[in-house]
Amino acid sequence: MSGNAASESTPVTGREDLIAFFRAGEKPRERWLIGTEHEKIGLRADTLAPVPYEGPAGIGALLRAIQETDGWDPVLEGEHVIALTKDGASITLEPGGQFELSGAPLRRIHDTCAEFQAHLELIRRVSEPLGLLWLSLGANPIHDVDEIPHMPKGRYDIMRAYLPTRATLPLHMMHLTATVQANFDFASEADMADKMRMAMGVTPIVSAIFANSPLYLGKPSGYISRRLHIWRHTDPDRCGMLPFVFEPGFGYAQYVDWALDVPMFFVVRNGHYQPAGGMTFRHFMERGFRGEPATLDDWTTHLTTLFPEVRCKQFIEVRGADAVPPDLICALPALWKGLLYDADALAGAWALVQGWRFEERDDAIEAVARGGLAAKVAGTPVLDLARELLALAEGGLARIDDRGGADDRDERGFLDPVAEIVERGTSPGEEILRRWDGEWGRRMDLLVEAVRY
Repeated sequence: MSGNAASESTPVTGREDLIAFFRAGEKPRERWLIGTEHEKIGLRADTLAPVPYEGPAGIGALLRAIQETDGWDPVLEGEHVIALTKDGASITLEPGGQFELSGAPLRRIHDTCAEFQAHLELIRRVSEPLGLLWLSLGANPIHDVDEIPHMPKGRYDIMRAYLPTRATLPLHMMHLTATVQANFDFASEADMADKMRMAMGVTPIVSAIFANSPLYLGKPSGYISRRLHIWRHTDPDRCGMLPFVFEPGFGYAQYVDWALDVPMFFVVRNGHYQPAGGMTFRHFMERGFRGEPATLDDWTTHLTTLFPEVRCKQFIEVRGADAVPPDLICALPALWKGLLYDADALAGAWALVQGWRFEERDDAIEAVARGGLAAKVAGTPVLDLARELLALAEGGLARIDDRGGADDRDERGFLDPVAEIVERGTSPGEEILRRWDGEWGRRMDLLVEAVRY
């Protein structure tokens, strides 16, 4: 997102180099920005079949059409276009062809929302002639893993081979899920620790608000967010809640020590992905790999393969929300900005969840996956917590007072869709189930029409 130090290909000499990497991301408050990332699940508009990379109406053709239509620069792996870049933003491919916009670092929610709306207009304009549509859901509601075409990216081939040795649902994660995420800056190690602790503490509440993946293989799955459930069964080494974040003294060194001992997927040299065979980064740093020393480029790459509910790089990435309709995509970074970029809101949000035991925090993810806003955490209704969290975010945005748009209003208006959810008392996934058994009559075509971007 808004890291200020580029990765270097110089060898890593020790643990202090890795700690210094995080420290290089520190920024004074006046330079804090926001980056928003959102994924979309693609289907053929006529048959609702998944979309392959190849062919005149495949993902590759779509990437080339965007490149030609809107002036994006291609990123190649071999002969294949696998990503596009433009003005600090990128469009990338997830393993099952999910399309992701990683937005440019921007100051105001007005700007990141305008960026997303422009992206959606571009995707619609380019997709319609190819007969493609995109779903605002956290998981594919129709297909199973073996039906999803693979994208031609070397890192994904290695992940497909490794991750099924660790848990039961990693291929579902790779090929069936989609999310909306947001990235935030920090000023110091203490600020990073406070933000990570609070964000990881309240992420079950945010996940409940944005829970939006209740269907699997054309019927209710038993979850309001099946995406959350899938992530719980992807890889215990690199996913989920991190207990050390809640312990006294948490800082860069503790995150580094955890990351050092997570097995690596691969080592990249000359654009080629080489399986790491379960080697940890600590082993790589101390002994090298096939005669090659570990570098900061390798460290940066390794950090992108760690998937906790809240992730630290040279910025903080909040990862707990399902993909959702457009108004809620704008609401997600607004909610987190109000909580993370205002000191009073940050302290108040942490106070909401400070007393939970780690086991309760961990169990909360599965409870929310099953129940959405109807779940309870540590005996407290999640809906009650969501009301309090929303009020804290509104107060934070009011004090931040970043203004924009034609009416020069602050950013609290972007929280209106969250306020509607909290007032209604049901997450988007719960509403999908209600309509599935009601007005849609369990017809997939009506669901798709209602949730397409």
